Amino acid sequence: MNSMLSRRQLMIAAAAAVPSVAGAQTAAWPTKPIRWIVNFPPAGAADIMSRALAEWFGTRLGQPIVVENKPGAGGMLGADIVAKARGDTHVVMISSAASHGIGPVLYKDVPYDPLADFTHIHLVGTFPSVLAVNAASPVTSVKELVELARAKPGEVTYGSGGNGTMNHLVGQLLVRETGVKFEHIPYRGSAPAMNDLLGGQITALMESLPTAIGHLTSRRMRPLAVSEAERAPALPETPTFREAGFPDVVATNWFGFSAPAGIPPEIARRWEAEIAAALQSAEIKGHFDRIGIRPGTLGPEAYTALIRSELARWREVIRAGNIRAD
Repeated sequence: MNSMLSRRQLMIAAAAAVPSVAGAQTAAWPTKPIRWIVNFPPAGAADIMSRALAEWFGTRLGQPIVVENKPGAGGMLGADIVAKARGDTHVVMISSAASHGIGPVLYKDVPYDPLADFTHIHLVGTFPSVLAVNAASPVTSVKELVELARAKPGEVTYGSGGNGTMNHLVGQLLVRETGVKFEHIPYRGSAPAMNDLLGGQITALMESLPTAIGHLTSRRMRPLAVSEAERAPALPETPTFREAGFPDVVATNWFGFSAPAGIPPEIARRWEAEIAAALQSAEIKGHFDRIGIRPGTLGPEAYTALIRSELARWREVIRAGNIRAD
């Protein structure tokens, strides 16, 4: 018998070795710091959630989690960074309604596919938008704000953290239902929008509950309504828009955990297990509860289905309202 392996035998042996090599690489993961892309500015809801989770994961994974804020274009700038990192197991992001449910059907020439270019792993959290006014404002209800806008066309303004965000479109749902024009003022993030509300430069603000909760509980801002179908536990006395007489203004802010497309299934499953454990931990649940976030319970398939359904919903709203990004 020839002691030399034939070329075909060598190829078979090499192919058989690949799974073990891949398995070893997966077992060793992570091998370097993980880039966690936050596609919104500091101090917003995505940033708050990301930093809480990144600190928790850093102790479990044995590698630093480097949080990078990459805001712009309604969250799409940061999302594009992750989409272009196909197969990179050391890049993750907080995906959101803005970057994966609204932006792709609002903007032209979106540089990524919100489904095909990502490995969607888990829903992280949900929370309402809250419509608020400065505590010194005489407005005490949504109906009063609508009547003020009706009496002063074009003079009543509402701010949000930017065009294409959920908070922007929740305001547009109110415009759509009432037929009253509110002047939308987009900001580069939540902090400047809240500063201008507190300073009296805008009439009202549509903001994510986790971002606004500090000013609401300190009574510097007055909440008028929340956008989910049920009242927010963190603001039990604040009505929903439905309760306030605006039944079509119902929307949920959602944030999830996603990685680039093309990562090994074993690593996606590892992330899924880690996220699920974090969201069930007393530490993260307590942190989320304090800022008004409901922990997510949807795994990969259900979270991907949510994204698909939200794309369809907001496409119809944007088309019917002739809403443009700028």
